[in-house]
Amino acid sequence: MTRAGRLDVGIIGAGHVGPVIGAALGGAGHALVGITAGSDPERAAAVLPGVAVKEAPDLVRAAQLVVIAVPHDQLPGLVSGLAEVGAWQPGQLVLHTDPAYGTDVLEPAVRSGAIPLAVHPAISFTGTTLDLRQLQASYAAVTAPAMVLPIAQALAVELGCEPVVIEEEDRPAYAEAISTASEFARSIVGQATGILRGIGVENPGGFLSALVSSTFDRALREVSSDERL
Repeated sequence: MTRAGRLDVGIIGAGHVGPVIGAALGGAGHALVGITAGSDPERAAAVLPGVAVKEAPDLVRAAQLVVIAVPHDQLPGLVSGLAEVGAWQPGQLVLHTDPAYGTDVLEPAVRSGAIPLAVHPAISFTGTTLDLRQLQASYAAVTAPAMVLPIAQALAVELGCEPVVIEEEDRPAYAEAISTASEFARSIVGQATGILRGIGVENPGGFLSALVSSTFDRALREVSSDERL
């Protein structure tokens, strides 16, 4: 049984992000009414055992909070398509997790009376319960109209994140920063492990794990120290 004030939550997107967000919200006391089907149902079921699989329109009609965690290029069409079939409900919270979009992309839902929120946890999702621990040490970019910004911030906190407000017009720059950090890390690690593998080092990823982690931690501490000066 959920506590008073908790929400019925529907998750659209069963990739690496949606099930984990659902598990975090479920852990905060919200009720999960369903999730859409995905390409890896066993992995999603491992993160959200017993949660019903539903079609997106049925899920939207049953939920007080709809979390949309789909690929960037699918988000606008999905929101518009659900508006065309009359799925969005007045007063319903609609939250997407895409780093590049603010709340403008949710305008078709807003025209039906829904409340738009954009919350992007700044972690690299694996799609497993290991991500729940990462969320506890992460930040989340939140964007929402001023009157409902506290709701977005509260949901970020319930995910385990520290919310940071990003203005609508700054979301593309924010997404570029996230992409730059992520792609740089993958590229450098991939290059280094390839060199080690080429000279016969077994398990080059394990060999570099402590070095890479400590180097990134040191770089981030130095940035934080410079910011305090």
